[in-house]
Amino acid sequence: MKRLLPILCVLFFLGACTKNTNEIVIGEYDSLTGSDATFGLSSNKGVRMAFDEINDAGGIKGKKISLITLDDQGKNEEAASATTRLITHNKVIAIIGGVASGRSKAAAPIAQAHKVPFVSPSSTNPDVTKAGDYIFRVCFIDPFQGLVMAKFARENLNLKKVAILRDVKNDYSVGLSNVFKREFADRGGQIVADLSYQAGDIDFKAQLTEIRSKSPDGIYIPGYYTEVGLIAQQARQLGIKAPLMGGDGWDSDKLSEIGKQAIDGNYYSNHYTTESADPAVTEFIKKFKAKYNETPDALAALGYDAARILAQAIERAPDLSGKAIRDELAKTKDFPGVTGKITLNENRDAVKSAVIIQVEGKNRKFITTINP
Repeated sequence: MKRLLPILCVLFFLGACTKNTNEIVIGEYDSLTGSDATFGLSSNKGVRMAFDEINDAGGIKGKKISLITLDDQGKNEEAASATTRLITHNKVIAIIGGVASGRSKAAAPIAQAHKVPFVSPSSTNPDVTKAGDYIFRVCFIDPFQGLVMAKFARENLNLKKVAILRDVKNDYSVGLSNVFKREFADRGGQIVADLSYQAGDIDFKAQLTEIRSKSPDGIYIPGYYTEVGLIAQQARQLGIKAPLMGGDGWDSDKLSEIGKQAIDGNYYSNHYTTESADPAVTEFIKKFKAKYNETPDALAALGYDAARILAQAIERAPDLSGKAIRDELAKTKDFPGVTGKITLNENRDAVKSAVIIQVEGKNRKFITTINP
């Protein structure tokens, strides 16, 4: 028995290190903790629900999906580290990237270098997919989202003078601000102030006081819900009554918890609406509520779409190599997503519509759809 023990230990070790050939291992990193954790938690729920459904239906190519999720803690360097670990240690065949553009810009080049397909649910900065031909996204990009709100501000709200308050350290916020500024001016509007803050700030009175002196018709704040809620409160405290506008970074229940009544009546661009009558959307919402006991936000819907698009590409691929999966992802056309019909263009960006949402307490009122 003493002689057999070392042999048994070696065999156990080899068995523990042998890859389970009955599984398809997919990686994911998300902000499960940190200042914008609701984004990552929602996205992860959508991804898990999609893969659970696929596994319950028999998996892909007769194999079950094994999802490995790492927490990027809301930090770019952690997103890069998580991507490296998923590829080199966990040996994933594809990665569903995080929700924030800055983190995806840090992680995508690593996936590209290893030729591992990378799909971001919601990183909207144009530079994300410029990392290479293995990098994809299922959301629209900032130039479209910035155009959408500029068009809505001029044509629907009839605003003539707008101030911008941007998170100067956030690629997402800077990108949206730049596009909005150009598109609003091109439509005959005037930008009367363009001021900045940084994530983590809690006092915005100096910027808002300067904005108040310019008497704008509206204020564009394309940041994340954590700061936007505080900005809304302080704006109203200073007597600023102009409507506030933003992007999909507003889409969290925490927005109303932080902003309270001050955020009500204001607008943001988003990827989908829970008021949709589309059977695919209503069925998704029904299943999500049954599974998690909550209404899915846009991040959950985008995570769900990203997982299903990746799964379909793997199913169609002749083998499980990175190139084969990449080639099938690039062919995605008119995919019937929860967040709309999705076609990936030559830049591997999604071509799709956007919606304008108005905040009404915990409710999100659909206002209009803007097509590409």
